[in-house]
Amino acid sequence: MSILRRISEYVARASGSVLSAIVEAVRTVFQGDPELRKRVAFSIAIIALSAKMAKADGIVTANEVRAFHEIFAVPRHEMRNVMRLYDLAKQDVAGFEAYARQMAGLCGSGHKNCAMLEDILDGLFHIAKADGVLHEREHSFLARVAEIFSITESHYARIRARHVLGDKADPYVLLGVSPDTPFPEIKRRYRQLVRESHPDRMIARGVPMEFLALANARLAAINAAFEQIEKSWVPV
Repeated sequence: MSILRRISEYVARASGSVLSAIVEAVRTVFQGDPELRKRVAFSIAIIALSAKMAKADGIVTANEVRAFHEIFAVPRHEMRNVMRLYDLAKQDVAGFEAYARQMAGLCGSGHKNCAMLEDILDGLFHIAKADGVLHEREHSFLARVAEIFSITESHYARIRARHVLGDKADPYVLLGVSPDTPFPEIKRRYRQLVRESHPDRMIARGVPMEFLALANARLAAINAAFEQIEKSWVPV
């Protein structure tokens, strides 16, 4: 039996809060395998929080559904279990803040495992921008999730910059450097971000294989930002 099917069936049978059932199921079923637990928790976090974000926004568009499939390469036969979790989370009376806190706890503390929580936020941004605009309610939702994840304002600004559409993204904000930073330092920062965003690094910190499209999208944004700065750099 697959992971998603086991979790979704457990939650469907449970009484009371869906949130409590999800958390208890993950802790109990995968108690002896913390690495597997992180991968399962990551998947559930994306599914549950994207459902809560859709509820906060008021509507689920076809583009958002497509974006969900782009970052979550789930087998066709598993989609029923994914949608079961999605619908349960959307209908749950627990607010998104409670979900965010519980998901942060399952994935690890907001400090030690901040990279993995950033990956979750990346996925939520990808879905939110799918209709061509980041709505104010979506921005408020994402900013609050970042706060619960213990992601600083400057760090959140870098994440958001990766998802600004068109040529409006500030490449310096995206790379986390100032415009007066010497180019060699910018280049070192760029290489550091590329290493951190490599698919192997993401897998090592608990991101499931099904979500590696996130790594490709992040690398594309980082590369584009560096190329933009490099083109405008004038040697002294």
